[in-house]
Amino acid sequence: MGELVLDGHKLAWHKDRVDAWLQGERIAPVTIDCALTRSCTYRCVYCYGMLQSNDIKRMTRDVIFRFLDDAAEIGVKGISFVSDGESTCSPHLYDAILRGRQNGLDMALGTNGYLLKEERLEEALAALTYLRFNISAAEADRYTGIHGCEEGCYGRVINVIKACVKIKKEKNLEVTLGLQMVLLPEFADQIIPLAKLGRELGVDYLVIKHCSDDERGSLGVDYSKYYELAEVLKKAETYSDDKYLVKAKWSKILSGGKRNYSRCYGPPFIMQFSGSGLVAPCGMLFNERYKEYHMGNIADTSFKKIWQSDRYWEVVNLIASEKFDARTMCGSLCLQHKVNECLWALRHENAILTREDARPPMHINFI
Repeated sequence: MGELVLDGHKLAWHKDRVDAWLQGERIAPVTIDCALTRSCTYRCVYCYGMLQSNDIKRMTRDVIFRFLDDAAEIGVKGISFVSDGESTCSPHLYDAILRGRQNGLDMALGTNGYLLKEERLEEALAALTYLRFNISAAEADRYTGIHGCEEGCYGRVINVIKACVKIKKEKNLEVTLGLQMVLLPEFADQIIPLAKLGRELGVDYLVIKHCSDDERGSLGVDYSKYYELAEVLKKAETYSDDKYLVKAKWSKILSGGKRNYSRCYGPPFIMQFSGSGLVAPCGMLFNERYKEYHMGNIADTSFKKIWQSDRYWEVVNLIASEKFDARTMCGSLCLQHKVNECLWALRHENAILTREDARPPMHINFI
């Protein structure tokens, strides 16, 4: 697990694409993060999805397959089904995972796990690079309250995680199994129990991350209170061993919710789609009020055509220009944050892209 990057980026392993971008070329994303639906079985108290409302199109099997075929054709390397919806709500999830893998794409899934079908776990796990369970509490009553779900959901999810661990071991699969805690200061009592739970379940890691908020502060995240959790987070990390990693995303948790860059350069490398089919630079710009940044919808137009269009690159250039200020015009600590920090340093601070280790990190195509 020492080669698992949970608080950083992997751009150094895609230097050819970085060099092409620095020279002004139009590049294909290395990673696309998307959802297959905007639906969800839970109502988590920290959910950013409630801030991402946009026109919903029908994400049919044909639409999803066309997108996965386009992605492979233009040179995308990894697809993560996460974004703004619970993709297990889609009847096409398993077929999509298999189609993407058949196309040579690295595939990943982030889920609450409640709707995962145990009879299809083996084929899905064999095709996935990683499967991450979103779980912010290790006690049933706290889980129900934080995730806004019915009693009994916690027990079912734990059983699904156990089933995944068993299949991985029995079939000697390479898939990485992880837990992710979205941390709000009021969840501090669950940090250590979750660290213990992950080790007991036999998963590969627990990552503890900040909660993002929009530029209006709609979720009311008080980033100053994260500093008070440093000691308990350090203690949680001591539960790591040679087979299990507990990692806090320190660079974001202790950032105060601030950025050190003003322009957004990350989306050409890691683009996001809504579960509605909407293509936008990032999830923080999905909402209808950000229409000026919307590039198209894969339910209406193939992704290849959207990517080739002038509209796509007009938006990419807009958010990378002086007309856009990432510090005030979009939400805090987005998916592209670490990539943005690196690209800003390369373009404005004479930084050099180097590899700290000769060995490639895990999940190299999820930058």
